[in-house]
Amino acid sequence: MNHPLASYAVCPEQSRGRGFCEKPHPYRSPFERDRDRIVHSAAFRRLEGKTQVFSPGANDHYRTRLTHSIEVAQIGRTIARSLRLNEALTEAICLGHDLGHSPFGHTGESILNKLMAGFGGFEHNGQTLRIVDFLEHPYADFEGLNLMYETRLAFARHHSPYDRPRQDQFQECNCSMEGQIADIADRIAYNCHDLEDGMRSRLIDEDQIKEIELVRRARDISMADSVDDYVVRRTRTAKAIIDCLVSDCIDGSARAIEASGVKAAADVCNLPQKLIVLSSDATARLVELEKFLLENLYCHDTLLEANKKIEKWMTSVFEELCNDTAKMPGYFQQMIPTEGLKRIVCDYIAGMTDRYCLSLVQ
Repeated sequence: MNHPLASYAVCPEQSRGRGFCEKPHPYRSPFERDRDRIVHSAAFRRLEGKTQVFSPGANDHYRTRLTHSIEVAQIGRTIARSLRLNEALTEAICLGHDLGHSPFGHTGESILNKLMAGFGGFEHNGQTLRIVDFLEHPYADFEGLNLMYETRLAFARHHSPYDRPRQDQFQECNCSMEGQIADIADRIAYNCHDLEDGMRSRLIDEDQIKEIELVRRARDISMADSVDDYVVRRTRTAKAIIDCLVSDCIDGSARAIEASGVKAAADVCNLPQKLIVLSSDATARLVELEKFLLENLYCHDTLLEANKKIEKWMTSVFEELCNDTAKMPGYFQQMIPTEGLKRIVCDYIAGMTDRYCLSLVQ
């Protein structure tokens, strides 16, 4: 059943619109068009070949940046619908939030940031904006995808324990609640699914997670311990954690919204605090899971050893392209005079899939 949007939801009629004016579409809303432009972009397709935790191809069931983005969108839409917020805008933000990620996940991002020291650095939220505002070029009338202001603002303000936006051109201290949903949906998705993939890889043992409170609760709710099949137990546990956190977010956010007294979407962007939130108990339990994953998965010797190789590979490719720009497509070569050599090499590498980047290693 469709419910009318709440007064504080973002609606197209009150939007700040697009940088380049376009005629309204006959049967799609502006935010539906944003979603579709993101889905049809080359950067979105390349997410299929980019690392979430494990490199694509290592196992057909591991998450990639693409499958992660789709899962974030599903969680985000559920929260938006329950709170009567703009579902199409939420979906667009969720689907596009990782467009700027480099190959090899956060390791690749850290390496590019180091290579770009003194030249503006590299941060994937800023790169997402650069992609949608400049690097994608499917239209003759304007650069980029010409997305709606609120979609772009949410990309700039995307924040999680692993995403820390830098200074940008936006004046608002916050983004819409639809953008805030993307933050929490992202955090819920990657923690639960990284746990599941960590168990799938056997880098995390089932006995290790039994004392984590979120896991204990999820296993009780899903009756995972009554199942003999390890794969079923693992999957049930991850899904039950998601359900617990999403339910908590919907309830906690509804209370926070009511207590804030906001009446319009513009009010939300001027608030210093988030209104899409988890309860203090759920936050503490999620932090406990994040700490476990950092210590036992992201810093596992197997992944740390791989990270050392990745740094050598990406540095080699970066230096080679700086020395021989003819190895880049003409589209990138022609931007060097205005954008700078290293920035364009960084743009080119950031857009690569893991596999393509490796193919350039000498």
